[in-house]
Amino acid sequence: MGLWQIDTDTLARSRFVLSPFAEAFASLRLLYAGTGAHPGEDAWLRAHLPGYRAYLAADPVAAPLVQAAVGTSWIADFFCPTSRAGERFEETVARVRTTDGEEARADLRVSLRGPLPSVLERDDLPERATALLTYVWEETVLPDWERRRRVMDADMAARTARVNQGGWAAVLDSLKPGTRWLGKSRFQVNHNTYPPREVAAGAELLFMPVTPRTSWVSWEGRERYAVVYPCLGVLSGDHDRQPVPAGLGKLIGTARAGLLTMLGTPMSTTQLAAVTGRPLGSVGGHLRVLLDAGMVERRRAGRSVLYVRTAAGEVLMDASGSGTGGQEPEPGIHQVPDGSRT
Repeated sequence: MGLWQIDTDTLARSRFVLSPFAEAFASLRLLYAGTGAHPGEDAWLRAHLPGYRAYLAADPVAAPLVQAAVGTSWIADFFCPTSRAGERFEETVARVRTTDGEEARADLRVSLRGPLPSVLERDDLPERATALLTYVWEETVLPDWERRRRVMDADMAARTARVNQGGWAAVLDSLKPGTRWLGKSRFQVNHNTYPPREVAAGAELLFMPVTPRTSWVSWEGRERYAVVYPCLGVLSGDHDRQPVPAGLGKLIGTARAGLLTMLGTPMSTTQLAAVTGRPLGSVGGHLRVLLDAGMVERRRAGRSVLYVRTAAGEVLMDASGSGTGGQEPEPGIHQVPDGSRT
């Protein structure tokens, strides 16, 4: 298993950050896979796969480059640099562009665990990779960025609240399949059989949500480490797996029953609006009714206000046959295998 040794001070300083580049790279992995984990991803793929495949068809280098860089259990280093806190997509992808050609080829040989196909024995691979990543960002992510950003912001606020309430162990156990806090400063980051890594004291440890159902880990020297994980939201499909009980819908209304069903995990008004597709005002009105009825309560996490089911809400869910006992739903396990990079 992939194991990181993390001292308590480093873990205490770690934080959740938004990475536009990680969101674009996660979207590229979904396009490469070509199959969604749930109906939400399938719908997104139907909209964007034709354009992506046309892009690959127009560039004879693009398809073998993606296959070599993304299609194995080890992501080619230069293709996916570790984002820094507050970094714009253009700033991160600039580091892809400025990679030396020989370094890019060496990274791809590591990823492939062997020689490169002849079409990739060239010096312009960083420029080709930059062009492809920029296409994915501009054509498939940026048009929907504000909605995705709201969902990721809400996810980070919810997980930060869980850290404040129960410590890091509970959060690390629930990030994604394969992550577990093992105690004694040991953090399992995936199921891959890589040698343990010691996260240097004083290093920056970042947790980055993405909306596609995929994940990976990366690091930059010994100074910066990142765990990219799938969040609840636009492409996650988690709400699709929680049907609204008919009896509960008749009792409190379908819209309110749907919100109550999703609130086993703390979520903000904006996140609920993004997930359900309902207007923000409509979601807010339904939440006020549930709040007045004692079915949900509010929690503040930084500047965000999160809603979650109360004990009374749990009783109502249990009575309808859909209770989760207050536990967060398990995320789907269909995903591209974790990639790690040095």
